[in-house]
Amino acid sequence: MALATLVKISNVTNLSDARYCAGMGVDMLGFSMDTESPDYVDPKKFEEIKSWVAGVQIVGETASTDPETIESLLETYQPDLLQVDEAALLPYLGTFGKPLILRVELSLLTLDQLDSLLQTGAAGAEYVLLESKAPLHLDAELKGALQRIANRHSVLLGTGISAQNVHELLAELPVRGIALSGGDEERPGNKEFGELMDILEAIEEE
Repeated sequence: MALATLVKISNVTNLSDARYCAGMGVDMLGFSMDTESPDYVDPKKFEEIKSWVAGVQIVGETASTDPETIESLLETYQPDLLQVDEAALLPYLGTFGKPLILRVELSLLTLDQLDSLLQTGAAGAEYVLLESKAPLHLDAELKGALQRIANRHSVLLGTGISAQNVHELLAELPVRGIALSGGDEERPGNKEFGELMDILEAIEEE
């Protein structure tokens, strides 16, 4: 199974998502390591899920800004990649030998602030993940900014994607890949994949 672009699935919380996505050929599965996150996956469950999937890179996701906390999480979870929200931590975290993903919340920044942040703070990040908690319309101005950013950084676009527009976005924007989010199970083993499945099937290559 092959997909038309690199795909990261963020906030994976259950084995159903992990196995389905791995089977579809996604490249990275992300798990929240933060106990205060609604998507938190404890170390025992994390190990159980990880043991069932193969051929994907595992991303440990944290919003922590405390270096000692992050170091402890790395020791506990042993992910393949580390995702953080704080650009200022990248030089220090780079000493741990893990590829780094810098997650940027677009709804908190103007386009000028975004450009400035990435010009000065994204050094050392293997990928820049652009997400937005607020609904975001990918208008011409934003697409122009994304084109400039994606020419300088390996961007994972994590907002504004649908099964209807994913091919258009990939054709217009030189992004490295896309990022989608997992979801909760109704009960163990029972999962409605919905939009996640629609997008993955839309970019599935024979």
